[in-house]
Amino acid sequence: MKLTTYTDFGLRALMYLATLPEGELTSVARVSALYDVSRNHMVKVINQLAREGYIYALRGKNGGIRLAREPGHINIGRVIRLLENNLSGIDCGRPACHLVPACRLRSALVEAMEAFLQVMEQYTLADLISNRDELLPIFSHLESESLRRSAG
Repeated sequence: MKLTTYTDFGLRALMYLATLPEGELTSVARVSALYDVSRNHMVKVINQLAREGYIYALRGKNGGIRLAREPGHINIGRVIRLLENNLSGIDCGRPACHLVPACRLRSALVEAMEAFLQVMEQYTLADLISNRDELLPIFSHLESESLRRSAG
């Protein structure tokens, strides 16, 4: 199972936001720079997570983003189901497959995908950041690197 970059960015953004001090705001630009990804792409991900109530977004001069829920209340499997656009595992229409009438691959992949999602539903965002003391120095380093990239 390979997640789309869209879902990957969403999960990474949530992990970063979950390590911030409670109530602290950051920006989409900062999250984008941290991971060295397109700001436009990250805006789409953040907007969807905000619409779904995972991220609180405050517009304006003193605005920013932060988690809208406690990390222990954010189920990773549900976030993946929300962000992934193809959970069937295969697209039998592109290119058109002649095996469709007799193929059992699609149903096997759907079953495998469901098993994957059920495992991921056993994890919360809190589980993914339970090693916060190891993540903070990494995020600090990434922030320093992003500042060097923007200054250079």
